[in-house]
Amino acid sequence: MQKTNKTRILVECALMVALTVVLDLIPMPSWPNGGSVTIAMVPIVFLSYRHGSRWGLLAGFAYSLVQMITGFYAPPAPTLLSLALTILLDYVLAFTLLGAANFFAGFFHKKIVGYTVGALAVTFIRFCCSFLSGWLIWDSYAPEGQPAWFYSLTYNGGYMIPNMFITALLICLLCLMIDPVTLRRPVSAVRKAN
Repeated sequence: MQKTNKTRILVECALMVALTVVLDLIPMPSWPNGGSVTIAMVPIVFLSYRHGSRWGLLAGFAYSLVQMITGFYAPPAPTLLSLALTILLDYVLAFTLLGAANFFAGFFHKKIVGYTVGALAVTFIRFCCSFLSGWLIWDSYAPEGQPAWFYSLTYNGGYMIPNMFITALLICLLCLMIDPVTLRRPVSAVRKAN
């Protein structure tokens, strides 16, 4: 029975990663040097609430590998350190840590508040990864005379801040309609309907 349960969870993880890839293909406003407004983070965050942070992190890591395979951008400075930081900040940490949403949600007694805060927390972490990457690695893209940290903050904030709020809003609405653990309507919603 335990093996069947793990197999089912692995299949769900694979489906959520696939859904994330498909949602990332939907044309949305995108920035010239990478990054876009997207709803693609929602499935990984939802999976974290459904099966816990361990499975969420696994799915997030798998998605980071897919992102590297399908759209890796080489750093402007051809050093081993810049390559390692690009892989770590732009891909591995940025997407893997989306799966930690359940960890942050666990600090709140009201589930819906926890789900919303968890989504905000992990998308903020992704923004921090993008900001650090832009500042430390992609600083040559900053316009002349503009500090690299400010350019990174405004460039990455331009798409990541909307992503934070869109993801949190969609997670909140989704979790109000469907309990992530049971995939049924939450008890409070059933009581209100009756």
